Amino acid sequence: MEGIIEAFKLGGDWMYPILGVSILVIGIALERTYWLYTQAGVDKKSILDTLEKAIRSNDIERALKVLRSTKAPLVRVLRTGVQNFNEKKQTVQLLMDETALAEIPRIETRTGYLVMFSNVATLLGLLGTIIGLIHSFGAVAHASAGEKAAELAAGIAEAMNCTAFGLIVAIPALLIYAVLKSREHKLVDDINEASVTLYNIISDVKRAQGVE
Repeated sequence: MEGIIEAFKLGGDWMYPILGVSILVIGIALERTYWLYTQAGVDKKSILDTLEKAIRSNDIERALKVLRSTKAPLVRVLRTGVQNFNEKKQTVQLLMDETALAEIPRIETRTGYLVMFSNVATLLGLLGTIIGLIHSFGAVAHASAGEKAAELAAGIAEAMNCTAFGLIVAIPALLIYAVLKSREHKLVDDINEASVTLYNIISDVKRAQGVE
């Protein structure tokens, strides 16, 4: 731990903006991970099986009760379909599509900032490196022969620490982004698949009832 603190001090003033970026990355990563894996995630198959049984038995209230248990995007889309069960099936599909268009941005929000902050951390590290080298060579130019080596080493240490810290922030940010985007794609695919499945169930029930 002491080594990390010492390296941070050697990195100079540009380490603080990179530290700020790292805090933002951690905050976004934790919030998105929690929301995508707990709040937005539901057992799609179980919900669809329950809805199918309720709808086929003409128990719409029971189906709605199941869908009120969570505010996950997929459930909101399905709830729109069930709430409008008595509408024409084409209208049901359009209303579910409209809800999906409103819910999908909730799934994808803020994750893209991880890529931006990854680039910012890398660029701040490079900027710190360049400024460190400028200070280093500037100090060497005006230093005595005995001090040149020490001044040059200190400047290069500052430069390299900035680069390293920037990459330490940037690389995990990109990895986390890739994991979260994969989760987002799965949730969006689940919404599309579930809405089609529910539409087919409603269409089949209406067909059996002689209603279009």
